[in-house]
Amino acid sequence: MGSADSKLNFRKAVIQLTTKTQPVEATDDAFWDQFWADTATSVQDVFALVPAAEIRAVREESPSNLATLCYKGDEDDENARPLAESLLLAVADLLFCPDFTVQSHRRSTVDTAEDIHSIDSCEYIWEAGVGFAHSPQPNYIHDLNRTELLKLLLTCFSEAMYLPPSSDSSNANPWVQFFCSTENRHALPLFTSLLNVVCAYDPVGYGIPYNHLLFSDYREPLVEEAAQVLIVTLDYDSSTSSSPTVDGTTTGTAMDDVDPPGPDNLFVNYLSRIHREEDFQFILKGVARLLSNPLVQTYLPNSAKKIQFHQELLVLFWKLCDFNKKFLFFVLKSSDVLDILVPILYFLNDARADQSRVGLMHIGVFILLLLSGERNFGVRLNKPYSVRVPMDIPVFTGTHADLLIIVFHKIITSGHQRLQPLFDCLLTIVVNVSPYLKSLSMVAANKLLHLLEAFSTTWFLFSAVQNHHLVFFLLEVFNNIIQYQFDGNSNLVYAVIRKRNVFHQLANLPTDSQSIQKGLQRRKKTPEPISRTNSQDGVSMEGSRPAAPAEPGTLKTSLVATPGIDKLTEKSQVSEDGTMRSLEPESSQPPPEGNLPAAVSDGEPWSGEASHPRRDQRRLSSASSSGQWTPTPDWVMSWKSKLPLQTIMRLLQVLVPQVEKICIDKGLTDESEILKFLQHGTLVGLLPVPHPILIRKYQANSGTAMWFRTYMWGVIYLRNVDPPIWYDTDVKLFEIQRV
Repeated sequence: MGSADSKLNFRKAVIQLTTKTQPVEATDDAFWDQFWADTATSVQDVFALVPAAEIRAVREESPSNLATLCYKGDEDDENARPLAESLLLAVADLLFCPDFTVQSHRRSTVDTAEDIHSIDSCEYIWEAGVGFAHSPQPNYIHDLNRTELLKLLLTCFSEAMYLPPSSDSSNANPWVQFFCSTENRHALPLFTSLLNVVCAYDPVGYGIPYNHLLFSDYREPLVEEAAQVLIVTLDYDSSTSSSPTVDGTTTGTAMDDVDPPGPDNLFVNYLSRIHREEDFQFILKGVARLLSNPLVQTYLPNSAKKIQFHQELLVLFWKLCDFNKKFLFFVLKSSDVLDILVPILYFLNDARADQSRVGLMHIGVFILLLLSGERNFGVRLNKPYSVRVPMDIPVFTGTHADLLIIVFHKIITSGHQRLQPLFDCLLTIVVNVSPYLKSLSMVAANKLLHLLEAFSTTWFLFSAVQNHHLVFFLLEVFNNIIQYQFDGNSNLVYAVIRKRNVFHQLANLPTDSQSIQKGLQRRKKTPEPISRTNSQDGVSMEGSRPAAPAEPGTLKTSLVATPGIDKLTEKSQVSEDGTMRSLEPESSQPPPEGNLPAAVSDGEPWSGEASHPRRDQRRLSSASSSGQWTPTPDWVMSWKSKLPLQTIMRLLQVLVPQVEKICIDKGLTDESEILKFLQHGTLVGLLPVPHPILIRKYQANSGTAMWFRTYMWGVIYLRNVDPPIWYDTDVKLFEIQRV
């Protein structure tokens, strides 16, 4: 009964505190001691016994009482630290407190407790991995205590949620700034502990099926909180500062005495200076293992624990690649990058119809855009795809490049309306890898041509100011493959020949006003952005479920707009030895309406939807804020004259007569004969001089930094429901919406 009594007394004290309007003297010990009585209250108890609304009422009505409660016991001191700093330092100390959050090293009785201020916390890192070889004995109680402390830290850091999104991303979070500064003597061991706990976690549990059902897994909540604290402390806009330099000469321990170069945020600093191959291997294997976890389909349902924090992992992986270029190159050095690629494609395909997972779609695409800026990524995609992860896509035999193209086609043709702003990114990724793709499957080749067919209808080209960009991207893909990978790509060449009328129609696109108006009236009656007809989808993979929309009523958080592709990337030219040089923006700027408007990633549906077509078109396409944009003959001419059709027209001119001759001579309707002919054909000396390869590399910018901040806090808000720390508070960074 004792525990229930003490809870009751505690609750009475809270009611007294929240209803008193007069200040209570700090010396009234009988009153204040009720709060510190030895009650074994859990976090859930505190949330139940001290309703957040009541604390806010105290703050409004009698702030002096709240202050006394917070400061009780601290003697007034002129030089005292601000309360926030004392709180953060106390939490940091507690995270390395022997017998509370870490194993005590001395075999001593409790009465000679180690002085918490004198211990070297680097000896108490929570898990083996980066910079620490010893894996401590797992301890359920320590993990629980760490988890509660990390939740408290997150709550302290959550000031960011109460500031509206601003384009000025330099306003750093003072709580994070202080915690990740040299003022926190535990910064290095804590950063290492968080990173190692996340990357060492194996949810399957020593490979024994159903193991997680026997031992209630107390590690997972710790790993989740650790991942969330990590991404919040690494919220840093690398575009405003010189990127952290990585010279690879400093070691983990030599970092402590000297003032670190690079960012003041020590977590960002340490992350950017990891450089040992075995550390990179440990991190990459850990992240890949966790990202693949939801894909692990075993014959025993529920035999493996399914983790839920893949969004936090994707943000962490993004930060690693963005802040540590050596890590990025390590990831691309071997085919291990495919262990990251396949889960990302799985998530993209699975979330394409679900409006509550728009943020997940963006982060997945951003990571692939970042990777695609490096030549090695395109080369790695040529590895045959044999892992059969059940996905709702057509069955195919081919490479990882085929998988990527087929999934992207699925997203574009059967995703929900709000993914339109991502189309430029998706096609930019395909352009970036296209010069390195040795052999596309027939399924993937047909998908690319189906996209060209859909994007080059007059209705689509004339209905929004930037739609023709998509056609340019696709033509660039075909040109890269024909010029640089003709041998081995007979499937694509055959598909181009079969669909040659699409290219002829583009070359003869009408530009007079009457035809433009007629094209616009051909508008489909269906709200589908792209016809799914003649996309020959065939049978989906065995064991896959179709991508489902969100359950009605699902909570989601709003996102800020992402920058257009021209702001998101910069062009680099690949020279013959494979090195890249950045291209300065050309002096002849295209007309203003040629620039992509910043896409509204969470705004109304785009103009492919039947509702309010006028309003949507204006939103996506008006060249000026007033008046509605309408396509003009001059506008069509301005880009039609630049369509890069020469290479393809030359290919058709040479090959079509030869293919037709074979068909007539041999009375053939058989694909395999034609493919055999194309495999041995050559166009050497017949095509125009190869164009230089252009890669659009992701560049850091404050727009994406702000997007990451709203996305990340939105995820943290929705995932922390027990206790519901932030529910019903006045969050300003994003809106909470129901699907």
